[in-house]
Amino acid sequence: MTGLIKAFGRTLQAFGRSEKGVASVEFVVIFPFFVGVFLSAYEVAIMNIRAVMMERATDIAVREIRLASGADIEHDDVRLNICSNVLVIPNCLDVTKIELTRVDRDTWTTNVDDNPDCADRLDEIKPPKNFQNGQQNDLMLIRVCAVVDPIFPTFGVGRTIPKDDSGGYIILASSAFVNEPN
Repeated sequence: MTGLIKAFGRTLQAFGRSEKGVASVEFVVIFPFFVGVFLSAYEVAIMNIRAVMMERATDIAVREIRLASGADIEHDDVRLNICSNVLVIPNCLDVTKIELTRVDRDTWTTNVDDNPDCADRLDEIKPPKNFQNGQQNDLMLIRVCAVVDPIFPTFGVGRTIPKDDSGGYIILASSAFVNEPN
C-alpha cells in the first residue's frame, strides 16, 4: 500500500513540475477578460446605432410635421413614420411612444415632464400624456422614447445599464422645430 502512495506522490510531483499546458492556463485566465471587452463593445455599438437611427427617423418625421403647417397629426401616424425609418429597433410600434408639445414663447416653458413618457412593455400601450398639434409658426418640441432589450442583458455593459421593470433600456430622441406658415 505504501508503494502505491509513493507512486502516486511521485506522479503528483512530476505533474507539478511539468510545463506542459502553461499557455493553456494563461489562455483560460486572460480569455474571459477579452471576451468581456468584446461583448461590451458590441453592446455599446448596437446601443449607439439604435440611438442614431432613432434620431434620424425623428428628424425625417419632424420634417413632415413641420411642413404640414398645423394640420391635425395623429400619434399613431407619427409613430408609424418613425418606425418605418428606424429599422434597428425590434417591435418598434410596440415599444415606442411620442410626445409632441407646444413651447410657449412668452415663458419658454412646456408641460413636458422631466421623465419621458415611455412605453410600458408590461402593459398595453396607452395614449401619450402630451401630444398636441401646433399651429402655424408655433415652436414645437417632440420627444420619442423607445424601450429595447440589451443584446447581452446579464453580461458587461448590458448588466450595468439602467433598465426599467421589463428589463429594457430607454432610447430617447428629441427635437425642436417651428411649424411652417402656409
